[in-house]
Amino acid sequence: MAPLMFVGLIVFLLLGYPVAFSLGAVGLLFGWIGVRLDFLQPVFLQNIPFRIFDTMQNQTLLAIPFFTFMGLILERSGMAEDLLDTMGQLFGRLRGGIAYAVVIVGAMLAATTGVVAASVIAMGLISLPVMLRYGYSPRIAAGTIAASGTLAQIIPPSLVLIILADQLRISVGDIYRGAFLPGLIISGLYMAYILIVSFINPKAVPALPAEVLERRGRGQPLGPQLLQHGLFTLGVIGVDLWLTHWANPVTIGALILANLLILWIRRSIGEVLARRAMVALVPPLVLIFLVLGTIFLGIATPTEGGAMGATGALLLAIVKRKFSLRILLQAMEATARLTSFVAFILVGSRIFSLVFVGVRGDEWVEGLLKALPGGEVGFLVVVNLFIFFIAFFLDYFEIAFIIIPLIGPVAESLGINLVWFGVMIGVNLQTSFMHPPFGFALFYLRSVAPPSLKTSSIYWGAIPFVLIQLIMVFFVIFNPWIVTNWISK
Repeated sequence: MAPLMFVGLIVFLLLGYPVAFSLGAVGLLFGWIGVRLDFLQPVFLQNIPFRIFDTMQNQTLLAIPFFTFMGLILERSGMAEDLLDTMGQLFGRLRGGIAYAVVIVGAMLAATTGVVAASVIAMGLISLPVMLRYGYSPRIAAGTIAASGTLAQIIPPSLVLIILADQLRISVGDIYRGAFLPGLIISGLYMAYILIVSFINPKAVPALPAEVLERRGRGQPLGPQLLQHGLFTLGVIGVDLWLTHWANPVTIGALILANLLILWIRRSIGEVLARRAMVALVPPLVLIFLVLGTIFLGIATPTEGGAMGATGALLLAIVKRKFSLRILLQAMEATARLTSFVAFILVGSRIFSLVFVGVRGDEWVEGLLKALPGGEVGFLVVVNLFIFFIAFFLDYFEIAFIIIPLIGPVAESLGINLVWFGVMIGVNLQTSFMHPPFGFALFYLRSVAPPSLKTSSIYWGAIPFVLIQLIMVFFVIFNPWIVTNWISK
């Protein structure tokens, strides 16, 4: 009966019914059939209200509206524009400089907003016209912007990671810690691809012409700058001695290296541009600490971190004079819409999974997956390939709510670390934004791209980055330490 139930769900989805109602309807229909055919006892279905109320009482899911609201406010605060403009000036002299800037800003927006749409649309509006105007390959420009936007899927505070943590019954803090390094690595791989292109085909990623870039004055002479940094270093070491009565040599070394790096930046890019970079970088870095720093240090739960991030986003919008009642109402409406969407799907998935377990569907799925050759590695490879191909037809939320509850228990029974498994799936789900027909990052970019950019260029430009994402999935499979080294034991 379990295979029929799964097929029935697919049929409902193919007929175009909403996912939330398809899940609930198939669950109730097969629950009634199970009772009629004596597969289930009527009392078993009385667990449905308890499942729904258990979902409503889940405090972790409160992080979803907080992070969504934070992302929507930041989208309207002008932070993306400031970052892209500043980074473009910093890297513009290099071949591929604007592409590097887009990747770096995409990673920073991912770590502050966690919303793919906001990142892709902002970078598409600001950077895409500049890249095309100065001779970038349309494919490289489109692919870089779309792929950088999908970093919000894997770099915390990703909404998908919250859903995966809930479905796998693991800590959101652990999956955030485990996903941070893979997110940085995949950002580095994007930049490595751009570097390779700049050597193979320099005309595809040209540097900006000198007349577009701001002039870089040297600012103060070297002596006063050295004195400033030296006094700052001594002051920090003095505070460290006063608080701990012992100066940690590692801390002192790191502080000296950081000061030398800042001094080199000031000397190489000029005082004016360095000050401008600081003004652009400080607000997102403060927000990243408010959200991720407090979660990683154990000061706040993900829900509390989301609340602080939402408050910080409001304060940033007020300071930048971008706050208004209209913006607040728009953000609240969009947050309520997305949260309701998630809640309805979650309730439907709870009904479906309860009945599916009741007709021994979990045993059927476990038997199929455990029969795969290759043991743990074979299971992981097949599951990731399955998720990659099913993402052509289901979006990431549907996969998280339908597929993960079926394969999560099997992974646990095989002794697989569920945080590692969740991060692996999160990296894989990035591809769902980058390939048709549900490549939402490509749709977002098409909606703001100039008419001269062909849709085919957007799709072809995405292919190298999809391959990079798949390489990263297999890298995580065969190198679990990049996830497990950072989580609580």
